[in-house]
Amino acid sequence: MGGLGFLFLAVSGFLVAFVAVVAVLRRYKRCPSDKILVVYGKVAGGGSGASAKCYHGGASFIVPVFQDYRFLDLAPMTIDIKLEGALSLQNIRVNTPSTFTVGISTEPGVMENAAERLLHMDMNHVAELARDIIFGQMRVVMATMPIEEINADRDKLIENISSGVEVELKKVGLRLINVNVQDITDESGYIDALGKEAAARAINEAKVKVADKERDGSIGAAEADRDKRIKVAEAGATAVEGENQSKIKVANSDALRRQAEAEAERLASVAEAVKTAQALQEAYTAEELAERERARREEATQAANVIVPAEIKKREVEVLAEAEAERVRRVRKGEADGLLSVMEAEAEGLKAILTRKAEGFGHIVMAATGKPELASLLLVTEQLPKLVEEQVKAISNLKIDSVTVWEGGGRNADGKSSTADFVSSLVGVLPPLHELTKNVGVELPEILGRSRGEREGGSGDGGDGVA
Repeated sequence: MGGLGFLFLAVSGFLVAFVAVVAVLRRYKRCPSDKILVVYGKVAGGGSGASAKCYHGGASFIVPVFQDYRFLDLAPMTIDIKLEGALSLQNIRVNTPSTFTVGISTEPGVMENAAERLLHMDMNHVAELARDIIFGQMRVVMATMPIEEINADRDKLIENISSGVEVELKKVGLRLINVNVQDITDESGYIDALGKEAAARAINEAKVKVADKERDGSIGAAEADRDKRIKVAEAGATAVEGENQSKIKVANSDALRRQAEAEAERLASVAEAVKTAQALQEAYTAEELAERERARREEATQAANVIVPAEIKKREVEVLAEAEAERVRRVRKGEADGLLSVMEAEAEGLKAILTRKAEGFGHIVMAATGKPELASLLLVTEQLPKLVEEQVKAISNLKIDSVTVWEGGGRNADGKSSTADFVSSLVGVLPPLHELTKNVGVELPEILGRSRGEREGGSGDGGDGVA
């Protein structure tokens, strides 16, 4: 029982699926090429206010319950229009029987109009609607054209009718396929009168042409007879003249022959001379080209022998100069680097010396019980031997073998003797040691002499002591 139940469920499921597929396929509608498929109900893609969606070709799935469909036939409809008594521009009534071929339009936007207005109408009702629209538009077109133009210019009439009718037919979803105007008549006989006038004009023009042709025939016959007699006389004269001309031509031909023979001989001689001259010219030209090629080859050889070595030498000099410049630059750079290292080392040494001196000076100041002036005095006193040494150097290079003084015992205005003046002047060239030490606050002992100011401001006893 379990197997049979399972088989029953499988068969039932298959049948349900088959029925569903068949139902779906039946709701999938294809549109033939000669029809328009109109899907109406709840449609999508046509805007919020769309009531139907049209397909010309293709297919669409019809949603059950929510949608339905219908086909519009695109078969053309032939409509006979017996227009009678339509007023023209001159208020002349015209009869214009015509045949129109119309059909439902497949233009997007226009076939939606057909779906809205013609969907449930049969073709007879559609034809009646189109006939009413065409009648009205033909009367409008006739009222805008003069009767002469309606009768004479059929193409313009058809064009005006087509443009007027087409606009109105599109409003209901139709399109105009063809227009055929059969005949044009009027109740007053105006068109017949125009025809008779045209026929009379054509007959009169034909008669004039016949008379012109008859006149031309008579004139032509007389001119032909005259030409005949003239031609006969001219033929006789031409025969005699022809004989004479023949004899002249024979004589001229002989003369021309002899002249041609002489000219041929002359041209042969000239041609021979010309050919000889051309051969010489070509030989000279060939020699000239050979010389030019030889000169060009010599020039190239000289260039290879002189210019190329010179160019090589020039490049060699340039390379050597660049190498020398690079060597000098590197040597200078090494010297500059060495000098920089030496100067940096000297600066470090000087910095260390000054640092040590500053530390020593600090110890001196501390030893001088914190008095900087005593520390300065100690430093100057320390440098005093060097000062004396420098003072001695001022006269150490003087070479004096001997000094001879003739002293007459006399005195000058200051009471000094000549010898004393000489010695004082000699000692005066020494640097003012006392003044140097006073500038730094050091008072030298008197054993080292006195300063010039002290001597000049002294007692004036005229001593000859030396400072």
